[in-house]
Amino acid sequence: MKKEVSISKVREDAEELFRKGEFYCSEAIVSAIRSNIDPDMPEQIIAMASGFPVGIGKSKCVCGAVSGGVMSLGYFLGRTKGSNPQDPKSVQTLEVANELQESFKNNHKVLCCKVLTHGMDMASGEHKSQCVSFTGEIAEKTAEIIVRELNLVNADNVVTTEG
Repeated sequence: MKKEVSISKVREDAEELFRKGEFYCSEAIVSAIRSNIDPDMPEQIIAMASGFPVGIGKSKCVCGAVSGGVMSLGYFLGRTKGSNPQDPKSVQTLEVANELQESFKNNHKVLCCKVLTHGMDMASGEHKSQCVSFTGEIAEKTAEIIVRELNLVNADNVVTTEG
């Protein structure tokens, strides 16, 4: 895992992956997190995100970008062994997942893809542009949380001196 992360690059990479049509929102976020924070993350984690686009399997429920962000948080902070609800990893992961979805809700009022895209043609530029933006927003917020919780360095804030 990298110790220094450019949060702005995570956002840019996620937006570009979606914009170019290489991945849907949730996959683009997981892929950008993987390449910029932990290149050793198994590629299968990206595949796990493949069912979440367009509101979970095109059902237009929860925004796929939010789902991809929550998956990424779980990868870094979640538990892998059963325990109990007081397990610090469980408590922490639920808290940061809530922080992520609340951030999105505060910016857009809802998590529902159907509401967020109401009246938009799925193939239109307006729809894609909005989803690219959501993808970048969630990728950035997810990276911010991971950097904060793992005490990594945000490379965007590193000041270099030339001399």
